[in-house]
Amino acid sequence: MPHPTPLVECIINVSEGRDAGTLAALAGAINGVPGCRLLHQDTGAGAHRTVFTFAGTPDAVFRAAHRVYQVAADRIDMRQHRGAHPRIGAVDVCPFVPISGISMADLVARTQVLGELLGQGLGIPVYLYEASASAPHRTNLANIRRGEYEGLSEKVTDPAWLPDYGPARNERFGATVLGARPFL
Repeated sequence: MPHPTPLVECIINVSEGRDAGTLAALAGAINGVPGCRLLHQDTGAGAHRTVFTFAGTPDAVFRAAHRVYQVAADRIDMRQHRGAHPRIGAVDVCPFVPISGISMADLVARTQVLGELLGQGLGIPVYLYEASASAPHRTNLANIRRGEYEGLSEKVTDPAWLPDYGPARNERFGATVLGARPFL
């Protein structure tokens, strides 16, 4: 019996729901990666948030997610952001879900590599959550997000809340939460 093609889904939540040019650039970052397909885009102007759902081979999906982070870091300034949905950064949360042919352990390892790349390459504070969490108090998204973007400066004064990767602060971007998780 042949092994299934490894497939991963990403449901990335971006703190932008109003600027059509930025939304097009974010969607283009995903669509521009061979082996990855944008499945759905849910934009909320009031929440000032967009959820992009995309899937494909693990390499393609992680490459597309990295490209979304690059666009968000370039185009979104959280110091100017106001919206109805809780959020911690320009890319608020980035979960990866195994669909077929890939283990949760492999996804966790890939989120760690992406976290390090985002922290070192883009200067983004990265928190790992769900199956990727580095400590039990970081498993739940709501715990990490508590205090939101506006409370990050105070939150990181507690050593238990220093990011897993990257600097303690990035005023423009905020922070991000990423990890591997099962289907909800």
